[in-house]
Amino acid sequence: MADLKEARVPDIGDYDGVPVIELLVAVGDTVSQDQGLVTLESDKATMEVPAPFAGVVRELKVKLGDELAEGSVVALIEPSDGADAGSAKSEAPAAAAPDAAAQPKAASRPEEGEKPATHPESAPAPAPAASGEPKSPPVAFTADELLPDKVPYASPAVRLFARELGADLSKVAGSERGGRISREDVQKFVKGVMSGSAPMGAPAGAGGGLNLLPWPKVDFSKFGETETQPLSRIKKLSGANLARNWAMIPHVTQHEDADITDLEALRVTLNKENEKAKNGIKLTMLAFLMKASVAALQKFPEFNASLDASGENLVLKKYYHVGFAADTPNGLVVPVVRDCDKKGVNQIAREMGELAGKARDGKLGPADMSGGWFSISSLGGIGGTSFTPIVNAPEVAILGVSKSSMKPVWDGKAFQPRLVLPLSLSYDHRVIDGASAARFAAYLSTLLGDMRRGLL
Repeated sequence: MADLKEARVPDIGDYDGVPVIELLVAVGDTVSQDQGLVTLESDKATMEVPAPFAGVVRELKVKLGDELAEGSVVALIEPSDGADAGSAKSEAPAAAAPDAAAQPKAASRPEEGEKPATHPESAPAPAPAASGEPKSPPVAFTADELLPDKVPYASPAVRLFARELGADLSKVAGSERGGRISREDVQKFVKGVMSGSAPMGAPAGAGGGLNLLPWPKVDFSKFGETETQPLSRIKKLSGANLARNWAMIPHVTQHEDADITDLEALRVTLNKENEKAKNGIKLTMLAFLMKASVAALQKFPEFNASLDASGENLVLKKYYHVGFAADTPNGLVVPVVRDCDKKGVNQIAREMGELAGKARDGKLGPADMSGGWFSISSLGGIGGTSFTPIVNAPEVAILGVSKSSMKPVWDGKAFQPRLVLPLSLSYDHRVIDGASAARFAAYLSTLLGDMRRGLL
């Protein structure tokens, strides 16, 4: 029997403690290179751990419900005769994320209960901080931060999650083995704070002191028949983020109408041409909206920005990655189309179709949903006249799109039937004032009325 080689979790981005929700192979199965071994589900996506080489699965090291991180051993595989021995290392190849090369690779994390190596020659060098990345505010080093018995027991990812929500981990009770704090524990704590039943314990301005009334407790079964349905994991994990964004960001929504009569006629014509060319491209209004939004972001750069960790500086991005809300059976996800300023509408539409397909199949990876700095939520295919989309921190604006309809528009001499698209621009009032939002929405409306203006 050939030597058994380890199949490990590859680089999955800044994720830790991702649970196994499906075993795709069994002991004795023959697998090909890149064939899925298990399925993991993060807070907003499912992802498969691929086999790094072809061979026969001799042992599975995980079971349903186990939480894995980058470097965790998934299975022992006996390589087939044709498998490249060089690819049978203990590490799986890194995920092919578009920006993976620009990010330092995180060191493999030890398994639960396993002590990390302490040999100086094996200790990885600390990754240098990315230039231009906002630094965290200085931390006072006291006994509460340094003594082991004072430090909350939680993984780095959970600590980051708690910081994003402004939760004090020292006040969170851990439910896992040894009192370890999980994401669910943090979410439960934050929900208690939002209901007024627990103190946040965060610094001033970080979300504490809301002093809300307790959440009403009602026995609904007293009034009639009921049925309890658990929320999907995506909805449960995104709920705390939505609550934080709505409570912490001073939302204002600017409404505007865009005359898309000529643009819709162009879209229909181009789709007929694409159908004849059999190039597989189907243009939607959302693709034009993304392209027009980039032109508006270039004209109003404060909309393509974020507040830094101190809240005192604005980080302006020089790249244009736009996210779009995709409705899936498990909940809402936001894939990102990168570098929209460098792509035509046809290419944007093609990539949107590919990402939407991956979203429906639950195949989106972390790289597919990271890096977006402006989002579009389109409900035009369903209905409605306007709504208030919630800004997705650390973004500062989001565009909502409702259903277009024919309306009589005065042209100076008579009313003409025009196809009108309602736009709803929500923005962070700490960064953007009302006048800037009105100008952005008006300019976007003008572009949709005549896309040629985006060339000026």
